[in-house]
Amino acid sequence: MFNKLFLTLLCLFGSISLFAQTRGHEIAIQTDNDGYLGQGSDRYYTNGIFIYYRKALKADGDLQNKVLGFEIGQKMYNAQSGYVPNASYIDRPFAAYSYIGSTLNLLYKNESTLKLSAQLGIVGPAAGGEPIQKFIHNTFGFYALNGWQYQIKNNVELNLGAEYNKLLARASWIDVSLASYANLGNGFTGAGVGPLIRLGNFNQLFNSVSTQSTVSAADQTGLLHTHEIFFYYKPQINGVLYDATIQGPLFNKNHDPNSLEVTLDKKPFIFSNQVGVAFTTSRFTFDIAAIFHTKDVEEMLRSHQWASITGAYRFK
Repeated sequence: MFNKLFLTLLCLFGSISLFAQTRGHEIAIQTDNDGYLGQGSDRYYTNGIFIYYRKALKADGDLQNKVLGFEIGQKMYNAQSGYVPNASYIDRPFAAYSYIGSTLNLLYKNESTLKLSAQLGIVGPAAGGEPIQKFIHNTFGFYALNGWQYQIKNNVELNLGAEYNKLLARASWIDVSLASYANLGNGFTGAGVGPLIRLGNFNQLFNSVSTQSTVSAADQTGLLHTHEIFFYYKPQINGVLYDATIQGPLFNKNHDPNSLEVTLDKKPFIFSNQVGVAFTTSRFTFDIAAIFHTKDVEEMLRSHQWASITGAYRFK
């Protein structure tokens, strides 16, 4: 009887372990804000909120993992402050971008990854930037706003994107990957490339926080670590061909002399640095990062920076 009980418990614990490794669904929330860095700033890319749902799909052939994702989000931008006395103080246009989107993440056994994305969104008053920022400021007793009357006007956008990552080299506690992306749309068009350096206990790119692929439809055997915890650094050069939050609508330019809309010209190249820490448990994932960007437009008085906090929960 003891042997039967032992075998039963062994099978139970084995099934629990397998359950933990094959959780194929994930919900996540990401919040970005420059205030998280504790500098007292409220400028440029000032707030972002995103909700994700990811589902692992069956992978075969050269694929080790495949993840389908859906998301909804909003990005909010203002000038050097959320309060400007008049339009001459606008060194980066007021704008909000709200969207719904989907992604397909293809993760190969050779640790190259390709993530395809599509977003349908809107820039302008219909994106809800002004009422949300007013709600935040009123709720927490921040200063009064002035400047959204100059925001980018309404423009519906379709934006497509692709991200490609490839492992370049790895030692026991450090690895280096190529990280790149390209966007094409009437809202955002551009590309970027740079290395991703990870230090600590990380997993392969086909099942890692780094590539938003911690869910899987099958048991991911042979992973480097049961749980991830690592620091990372991601410098990147970004080429910008078009940005509707700066330049306004691509096809529906404003010729109304009575309009208060303020647009500016984007800079062709932006340099960014991202440093962060990521870790996972059997069900939860966390990613905390600080991002530093050079100026988006020549008129900006300063470069800008913000922090990003992401939490995710995986389930069967």
